[in-house]
Amino acid sequence: MNSTPECDKVLLVQAELDGELDAAAAAALAAHRAECPICTAAAVELAQARTLFDAGLYQTMPEGVRGRVMARLAAAAPHRAAAPGLGWWGRWRSQWRFTAAGFGAGAACAAALALVVLTPTQPNLVDEVVAGHIRALQPGHLEDVPSTDQHTVKPWFDGRIDFAPPVKDLAAERFPLRGGRLDYVSGRAVAALVYQHDKHLIDLFVWPAGAGAAHPPEAAEHDGYNVVHWTQDGMALWAVSDLEAKLLREFAEDWRGSP
Repeated sequence: MNSTPECDKVLLVQAELDGELDAAAAAALAAHRAECPICTAAAVELAQARTLFDAGLYQTMPEGVRGRVMARLAAAAPHRAAAPGLGWWGRWRSQWRFTAAGFGAGAACAAALALVVLTPTQPNLVDEVVAGHIRALQPGHLEDVPSTDQHTVKPWFDGRIDFAPPVKDLAAERFPLRGGRLDYVSGRAVAALVYQHDKHLIDLFVWPAGAGAAHPPEAAEHDGYNVVHWTQDGMALWAVSDLEAKLLREFAEDWRGSP
C-alpha cells in the first residue's frame, strides 16, 4: 500500500496554516481543498494537532536531557515503523524518515522536534499584516481595483468576500484613497484598502471583529513599519505603513471620525 499522500498539494495545507501563502495562493488552495478529500482531511488533522499544543506550558529542556533524547531518537529512527492510526501526516513523515536515513536520521528527528517546539499555535497578527503590506508593495500587487472613488471600491468587494467593508475617502484629511484588493490574514479573506500620504502608502486591512465593544487605536512597530489597530462598527481595522507613527495615528483618528 502506498503510504505517501495521493495529492501533490497536500503539503501546502501546512504552509497555509503557518501563514506562508500569499492571498492568491491561499485562495487557490481553498478552492482546491473544497474538491479534494485528502487535503480536507489533512487540514482537519493538522488543526486538531495544533489544539494539543499550549505555548503556556512550554519549558526549556535541560541540555543533558535534550542530548539523551536526541541520541535515543537517532538510534531508534531507522528501525521504527509508522504507528497505525497516525493518518497521512504520520505515515508521510515515517516514510520520509526512512528515505532520508542516508542523510542522517538524527538530524531529521532534531528538525521535527524543533518544529514542534518553535511553531506558534497562532501566528501573530502584527506579523501577518506587516507581511501582507510588504507583499503588496511588489509591482502589480498593490490594488485589484485602482480607484480614488469610494463608490467604485466598495461595491467591487461584493461577492468576493462574505462581508461589506466600510470604505472612506480621506482626501480632505491628506490621506486620499488609491484603491483596494483582496488579501488573506489569519486564515480568512479580508479587504485591504489602500491610502496614500505624500509618497507613503498605507494598507488598511478590514474584516469582521468578534463580539465586544469598539476600542480606540492601539499602536505597534514591527520591522520598521508602524501598525495601528482598532475596532469600529463591528469591524477589526489594521493600518500598516512606513509612515511615521504620529501621522499613522492621525490617519486612524481621521478614519474613525469620518462618516
